[in-house]
Amino acid sequence: MADLAVFYEHPQWFESLFKTLDRRGLNWTPIEIQDHTFDPGDAALPAPVILNRLAMSSFLRQEEHALFYSMAALDHWQSLGARVIYGPGVLAYDTNKARQLSLFRKAGLEIPKTRVAHRRADVPRLAAEIGYPVMVKVNVGGSGTGMIRYDSPEELEAAVADKLTPMGVDGVALIQEYVPARDARVIRCEVLDGKLLYALALDGAGSTFDLCPADVCMVDKPTITISEFKPTADITQAVEKVAKMSGLDVGGIEYMIDDRDGVARFYDLNAMSNFVAKPLEVLGWDPHDKLVDYLLREIGARAKVAA
Repeated sequence: MADLAVFYEHPQWFESLFKTLDRRGLNWTPIEIQDHTFDPGDAALPAPVILNRLAMSSFLRQEEHALFYSMAALDHWQSLGARVIYGPGVLAYDTNKARQLSLFRKAGLEIPKTRVAHRRADVPRLAAEIGYPVMVKVNVGGSGTGMIRYDSPEELEAAVADKLTPMGVDGVALIQEYVPARDARVIRCEVLDGKLLYALALDGAGSTFDLCPADVCMVDKPTITISEFKPTADITQAVEKVAKMSGLDVGGIEYMIDDRDGVARFYDLNAMSNFVAKPLEVLGWDPHDKLVDYLLREIGARAKVAA
């Protein structure tokens, strides 16, 4: 049996990871999510350590996506004793932006004013409570999809009448104030093993809602520039607190500085990190090696348990 299984959906996104695993000599096996099925009565594990690389945007690429299927498969392996990195617990946050926002508030952090609805007819009333302009977002998103800004009640009501407002694969919508990000910048803090690994400033964020900073994502986004960023001690502490509360093994937590009042507002947790494009240029080092170091520690810890 392999020491590590990588459960993944988008092969292009993980070429750097796969090359690093091979270069470092890990005994690992790939599991392509789209071709996968499982037997709930089968007690065999593909590996003692399983790295889940399910992307929330997978529903954009496959009509018969595996978002909720994967939660069952990962929970099955975890119940059999596997160490699942990005397991069903944190996946339950990743597939639910409403839960993410509640988590941020539980951690004592500020968020954009938000209402959550499961009926399209409720959206105009909730938008009026917040005030325009508003964002209507899907609850399960990815790569900036399912996000539309509305600047007036008339515009939103017409979209509701035509059933054009975002609702998403789970039928839940978020109605959220439009936060003017200071300097059109958002900050993505990457964590590994519960600690801040690095942070990125994404400048020009007002030009797109797709803020994925990885190689494949950056092809059609020349207006976004990325640079390393050093968060304050308070922000670092907040990010690590959220990571601990959510069980986030490796992934990103995003916030922006509200230009109206200078307050940091947290708005997204993304557990499927594939790291920054051109890391040697941006950071001066490759985070994939840090990830593999972590995987080796987890493999070693699991071997000790088995012994």
